Amino acid sequence: MRSKATLLFFIVMIVVIIDQASKIWIKTHFYLGEDLKIFPWFHLYFIENNGMAFGMELGSKLALTIFRIIAVGALIWYMAKIYALRTIPRGYLVCLAFITAGAAGNIFDCVFYGVMFNNPMPPQLATLFPEGGGYAPLFLGRVVDMLYFPLFSFVWPSWLPLVGGQQFLFFQPIFNIADAAISCGIIVLIIFYHRYILSPNALAELPERS
Repeated sequence: MRSKATLLFFIVMIVVIIDQASKIWIKTHFYLGEDLKIFPWFHLYFIENNGMAFGMELGSKLALTIFRIIAVGALIWYMAKIYALRTIPRGYLVCLAFITAGAAGNIFDCVFYGVMFNNPMPPQLATLFPEGGGYAPLFLGRVVDMLYFPLFSFVWPSWLPLVGGQQFLFFQPIFNIADAAISCGIIVLIIFYHRYILSPNALAELPERS
């Protein structure tokens, strides 16, 4: 049980550290909107957003931040309740750890980045802990995104209704390490561990794995 708990703690810490290190580096080395092409299919493209994963918007900024904090607290409570159950595969817990770590990484941006950084006009770079203070109060910071994968594009045939003649680009969203951890954790969990998405009491009643 200790080794399982240590693994989950290690995953959460590593994801959060890598996520925050990449965001702070981007924030202090790129101006807002800067696009650095590493390969034709991979760019570092610095943007910020107020929303959820991949820049989606959902309600007010403060409400979203509070929701994230509650969700992470619930995930931590859930893992603490089930990690010792012998009926639970380690992979399921690893998925939960990645989701928790990703959510925590984006929470850090929302809670602290507004007071940690200023917000100069491009092409000036942001300063960490500026003398004049940050660009927003606690809980109202913006999430830093930078990973952009325009893998391929094509133009729809002109005879198609609605989209004919328009260019289609895959993959358009710009995201960060935290978003990737959340998305990968959810996808693997749904594909391989969906039968375990139950309450702690229900999980305890599952037959032990052979």
